[in-house]
Amino acid sequence: MRREGVTPTGGDGAAMKVEQAPEAIPLVGGLGALADDYDGFIVDLWGVIHGGVEPYPGVIGTLERLDGMGKPVVLLSNAPRRAAAAGRRLREIGVADHLYRRLVTSGEVAHMALRDRPDPAHADLGRTYLYIGPAVDEDLLAGLDYAAVSDAEEAAFLLCVGLFDEADPLGRYDCLFEAAAARGAPMVCVNPDLWVHRQSGATSPCAGLLAERYRERHGGPVIYHGKPDPRVFHAAADALGLGPGGRILVIGDSLTTDVRGAARAGFDSLFVTRGIFARDLGIAPGEAPEPARLAALCARHGERPVAATPTLRW
Repeated sequence: MRREGVTPTGGDGAAMKVEQAPEAIPLVGGLGALADDYDGFIVDLWGVIHGGVEPYPGVIGTLERLDGMGKPVVLLSNAPRRAAAAGRRLREIGVADHLYRRLVTSGEVAHMALRDRPDPAHADLGRTYLYIGPAVDEDLLAGLDYAAVSDAEEAAFLLCVGLFDEADPLGRYDCLFEAAAARGAPMVCVNPDLWVHRQSGATSPCAGLLAERYRERHGGPVIYHGKPDPRVFHAAADALGLGPGGRILVIGDSLTTDVRGAARAGFDSLFVTRGIFARDLGIAPGEAPEPARLAALCARHGERPVAATPTLRW
């Protein structure tokens, strides 16, 4: 039996490394346990508010409680479409405009960056692009001085909002990527997420998966818009209107975009386990994770939210 305070040694007397269990992540039953500690909230959409069909149980009541307490909410999403389009969809599924102060999407951020070209990376882009994604989002650059082309040889850059078809094998894009990368054409990735969590519990591939392949397999340069870039969190924080010293909590289901981005921006985060990491935690969406498994998952990704909760409810 090992005595407390005694360092185990090997047969040669050398000290043995003792593996320590990751520090536990507080698990709360709902946002009500934390709400008094914060003045405003930045909340993710997919996997937190909804999964594409309707708000998850408890979400609307929670947003109404925050509204009644005078605590502003800004929605921050890696949705690769304009904010107005995302807002229309929210109204269609029952999330009223008054329940949040503003909706910030990676699509809107990308649109503004390609409009204003505020830095050398954007200023150096040409005016022709090859669109990669579903037809529904082809209007992302509508009204701007760019022209869509159908051949990678003619494109100054690739505009990637997702896969043409979610069932596509990634190999479908290799010939296109090889031709673009050979010319040094950048990819503008409008959704850094690798996967999105759907209402059914299934996951679907996102633009980030293609960007990763373009960068790692083909050596192509990528310009990302969206979480975990701290600039989008600061934009969302400004929209809360709290001013200096405002206490802000980020709520999201991704350790790699929501929790990581919040930490980079200097904000606390609440990890919603029902979303994209539910499978890693071995739970059905909405179930509470096993504490040791939750701690190990967060440690593996090098992130530490202030707490975790099974779903967004009060």
